[in-house]
Amino acid sequence: MADVARHAGVSAQTVSRVANGYEGVVEETRTLVLASMRELGYRPNSAARALKSGQFRTIGVIVFTLSTTGNMRTLEAIATSAAAAGYAITLIPVAVPTQSDVRGAFTRLGELAVDAVIVIMEVHLLDSSTVTLPPGVEVVVVDSDAGDRYAVVDTDQADGARQATEHLLDLGHGTVWHVAGPEASFAAERRAQAWRATLEAAGRPVPEVVRGDWSAESGYRAGLTLATEPTCTAVFAANDQMALGLYRAFAEKGLRVPEDVSVVGFDDYPEAASFSPPLTTVHQDFSEVGRRCVDRALHQLTAGEPDVGTTLVPTHLVVRGSTGTPRAGADAG
Repeated sequence: MADVARHAGVSAQTVSRVANGYEGVVEETRTLVLASMRELGYRPNSAARALKSGQFRTIGVIVFTLSTTGNMRTLEAIATSAAAAGYAITLIPVAVPTQSDVRGAFTRLGELAVDAVIVIMEVHLLDSSTVTLPPGVEVVVVDSDAGDRYAVVDTDQADGARQATEHLLDLGHGTVWHVAGPEASFAAERRAQAWRATLEAAGRPVPEVVRGDWSAESGYRAGLTLATEPTCTAVFAANDQMALGLYRAFAEKGLRVPEDVSVVGFDDYPEAASFSPPLTTVHQDFSEVGRRCVDRALHQLTAGEPDVGTTLVPTHLVVRGSTGTPRAGADAG
């Protein structure tokens, strides 16, 4: 800073004010100081500034798996929203979803000096019925059962599943089969519960759940099973990848989509519109989830107090070519 001051012919205090973006510096002087910074390769010491202000301009993110497209898109949205607000993110992947590993991740983030933490918690902890996070940390949780104890942001999983199921019933199908995600997943659990509740409210038979693991391969295996069910004319898959696997299985068994079996997915991945036929699916707004996570984290920092309760981001059904009325003479119920 002293070198910049000498080069620009100003005081070190003036350089400090320019580096920290303070008002009250004559524009001509500011331009001169910035030019000297560039010429000398000066970079403000962010660590020193953080110690002085008490803010590190960094949000920590704990995520339990990077293998699912949903988590990756949520993480991307968080990073984009944080950058727009002038914050960086520090990512800590957790290999095993246990309470001790959660505490360990928080300890590491504390050592790395972050202002707030966002936890993308898609799955149940293996050693605890509910998550318990360390006190005294500004926390936002994505997709969990944290309820009113923390700030929670989630897609409205239940309403999306309801829309998917009702759409198929409205087309005239006697019932709807469901290919669910893994039992450990909060999202899969909520989608399956809403599917079941929608069928029960309509007075329709509730078929046995076929379980997958989010992958297209598990959807394919489920499709081979469902292809042998004569009453299966409509399937709600808990994500688009499993729906893709259904397409392959039905084609191999000589079943056409949607003429023989209607299929609805969940997520609305960019590729969903390029399926053959284009997939009817529930759209999740991952960008909005990420934006609201960052907003709630920054609100806690500004307000200086915890922010609790759940924010649900709406979903909507995107109707494409994979759904239609039941085939003539089908035993749909």
